Amino acid sequence: MAKSQGQKPTSPIEGPDGGWGWVVVGSLFVASALVFGLIRSLGVFFVEFVQYFGESAQAVSWITSIGVAMQQLFSPVGTALCNAYGARPVVMMGGFLSGLGLILASQASTLRHLYLTMGLISGAGWAFVFTPTVASVMQYFTARRSLAMGLGFTGVGLSSFAFSPLFQYLVEAYAWRGALLILGGLSLNMVACGALIRPIGSPKTLKMSEKLTGVSRYTSLLSQVCVYLELSLLCSRAFLTYAMAITFFNVGYFVPYVHLVAHCRQMGFSEYQAAFVISATGITDIVGRVVSGWASDLGHLRLPHMLTVWTGLLGLFMLLLPVSGSYPGLLTVSLAYGFCAGAMTPLVFAVVPEIVGMSRMLGALGLLQLIESIGGLFGAPMSGWLKDCTGFYTASFMVAGSFLILGTVVTATLPHFCSCSNPPPPCETKKTPQDHCVEDGLMKHISPSESTSEKLQLSFPEVELPLHRKNSIPDLQSQHEDTNVSNDNTEHDKCSRTVNASDQKIDAE
Repeated sequence: MAKSQGQKPTSPIEGPDGGWGWVVVGSLFVASALVFGLIRSLGVFFVEFVQYFGESAQAVSWITSIGVAMQQLFSPVGTALCNAYGARPVVMMGGFLSGLGLILASQASTLRHLYLTMGLISGAGWAFVFTPTVASVMQYFTARRSLAMGLGFTGVGLSSFAFSPLFQYLVEAYAWRGALLILGGLSLNMVACGALIRPIGSPKTLKMSEKLTGVSRYTSLLSQVCVYLELSLLCSRAFLTYAMAITFFNVGYFVPYVHLVAHCRQMGFSEYQAAFVISATGITDIVGRVVSGWASDLGHLRLPHMLTVWTGLLGLFMLLLPVSGSYPGLLTVSLAYGFCAGAMTPLVFAVVPEIVGMSRMLGALGLLQLIESIGGLFGAPMSGWLKDCTGFYTASFMVAGSFLILGTVVTATLPHFCSCSNPPPPCETKKTPQDHCVEDGLMKHISPSESTSEKLQLSFPEVELPLHRKNSIPDLQSQHEDTNVSNDNTEHDKCSRTVNASDQKIDAE
């Protein structure tokens, strides 16, 4: 029976909430540090690129924006490959690409070379590393999922604290080319992170048995892509609403990590003072991720409600960054911003299973990052353009904070958002037309509610039963007795018709 139906996509497996899952959390820790920790600290290279290439802030901002956009744009490709081959080989390939892009970037002679290497190649590698690793942690944990995600994402905050002064030292010691070469070698460690991911379930497959013929055997490539990418989620109002909110978040989220160092330098602070602001933000980022994950697992507040609290505060502190004035004031606001930025990150991913269910979570993460890549692509260049137009970064931070608050408002329009209790879980599986046909055929044979008269009419279509025999009988014993009576009456009716036919024949003669 199994061979004739072929292999079907595997059902979601309950996470073990521990064991090897903590090793996978460690892989997420390193991967998030080498992906988003590196992206956050690229502001150190921003000033160097502007001076070396003599380009505008908007042109240089495209390097980070293309990298972030590619990381999100290629996420559906990474999730589709995970569905087909598993997370381990995909993450290992992504680690190789991310390191290769940075190594090639160290030999760049124009900004276009940096767009291609740091932006396209490394960005694609980050996509193949980050989303599959996040999905692996979410599969390993159920009850402590938010805490595990928060601990894994602390790598972003810790690396933000350590990378900014480290990158500044590398640039001073080896120039920006040597620094990128070292970072490329450091990024290759993500290959080892991928090797540590043990699959908790078998990859999805669409291979059918040789016994199947026709349409089932020659399934079109387009239908396979739709299954792997979970494109049916694009018809879900809840998913599209959430994707729109995250897109607005993405417009403003990375702006401080690209322009805050340059803003501090413009205000007259030294290079190391500017780098320390990003480092201090990384410390509170770590605390925010752990506190947010622990608090969400307590279950006192729903995850969407907590997400709106942190994103609303994040937008508020973003608005205060350019008007903070002195260095202590700027440092204080940056610390608060880092805490809220860290607190919102685990919740952004933890809310996804509540919206789409665990069985479609991997495809949903890929599609979500594909859609939000629009915000990541235009956020930093728009801020750089505003700086070029006004001469200051005030308008850049103001617009970025406004987009964060707008995303908070959109999140509040999610279905069941006003409910204090968790909504019913979404439907995990969908029945195909073939499944309905099989079930309909089985129901014709085993349904106890089918009327006796319908059975008799199927067997003897030429017999017209009396009206009082056509009513269905709910009781099984009376149904059995009336079935026997109906059969006797049927035989009696046949005999009567035979006698009447004989009499009519005699009369005719």
